Amino acid sequence: MLKLYCAPVTISTAVVCLLNEGAEWEPIRVDVRGGEQSRPEYLRINPKGRVPVLVTPEGLLTETGAVLEYIAETALPDFMPTDAFGKARVREVMFYLASTMHVNHAHLRRASRWADDPAAQEAMSAKVPETMRASAAYLEGVVEGPFLFGDRPTIADFYLYTPVYWLEGDKVDVSDFPKLAAFKAAMEGRASVKRAWADGFYG
Repeated sequence: MLKLYCAPVTISTAVVCLLNEGAEWEPIRVDVRGGEQSRPEYLRINPKGRVPVLVTPEGLLTETGAVLEYIAETALPDFMPTDAFGKARVREVMFYLASTMHVNHAHLRRASRWADDPAAQEAMSAKVPETMRASAAYLEGVVEGPFLFGDRPTIADFYLYTPVYWLEGDKVDVSDFPKLAAFKAAMEGRASVKRAWADGFYG
């Protein structure tokens, strides 16, 4: 059985939602707010001090995109296209989320990762609504509807849902982006996402 080190409202919830689509798995909750991810016991599991970490029969996996791809390859193949271009489009979105949108969001509460000067940290935090809005505007042009690439979700949709969920806390009104708003509603209509909410991973 797969095991997932995860925490509410973090990007690990993307993996939670995908696993809820039908994989056999067990959550191992990490108290991120309490700093558990920075303690020696957890750093022995993931020296990066982040979630998610997926425990597989072959070993441990980190990084959300890699974890999602592994699950699609081994347990839930319906959520990854079979053609090369389709796979590349999925990765294109996931790489953007990892390299840009997630970083934009992290500047709000974790600006100390990039600067020690309190004024610089404050400036980075103040910029978040602008940068997250720019990310939302870009993705609005990517979503075909109701999901990223039409009627069937891929692993990229599960990745995208959490950053879209973050928008409200980052002072971006998702209703300004009709396709993203419809995407969010479509994802929240899935039993897997409803279960994640019921289990306290959102809200």
